[in-house]
Amino acid sequence: MASKSAVPPRQRARHLGPERRRPQVLDAALRIAVEHGIGAVTVAAVADSLQVTRPVVYSCFADRVELLDALLTREENYLIDSAFVVLPRRRVEADEQVFVEGFQTLLTTVAARPDSWRLIYGNPDPALADRFGRGRTMAVDLCTRRLRPTLAAWGTADAERKLPAMVEQWVSAGEGAVRTLLAEPQVWTPEDLGAFVGAATYRALRGA
Repeated sequence: MASKSAVPPRQRARHLGPERRRPQVLDAALRIAVEHGIGAVTVAAVADSLQVTRPVVYSCFADRVELLDALLTREENYLIDSAFVVLPRRRVEADEQVFVEGFQTLLTTVAARPDSWRLIYGNPDPALADRFGRGRTMAVDLCTRRLRPTLAAWGTADAERKLPAMVEQWVSAGEGAVRTLLAEPQVWTPEDLGAFVGAATYRALRGA
């Protein structure tokens, strides 16, 4: 009598069109990248994670290169979009509360999607550093355009010369806050850490 296999046959995945399946594929690729590194992201690994066959993944992305590019583009855009919450558009003469609320909102997005931020800040892969380095450059440009009129409203002396250093201080404060929240989620809440870092950043920039 033939022995039965100990491994149950893979069940047929519930049919979803490629447009609906792509976010699931990217989420699975993100989990693999965070846990095992970007090199571990393959079509086979993603299929195994989702418990589907490889053709299901191939129906969404032509190959591993296209899959990785889509994943990195999505996370890069998420990083850039998150920069918009740090300083509201219509508040030129920003006070301390504006900075506090901005950092709290930023850290709330981190808490909602921690794996996205772990990929950005917790992976030493050179390809990721290069990709998100471009994203950081765009975030710095955005912050520069936001902070310049604020410094003018504050009456900051020698503002144009100080602007690049102050933007770097602001962006670095945000990156540090993100890393702290990811490393110590039981110690800080987004609200507490945002209040602390936002107030400190405002005072540092306002007193320059």
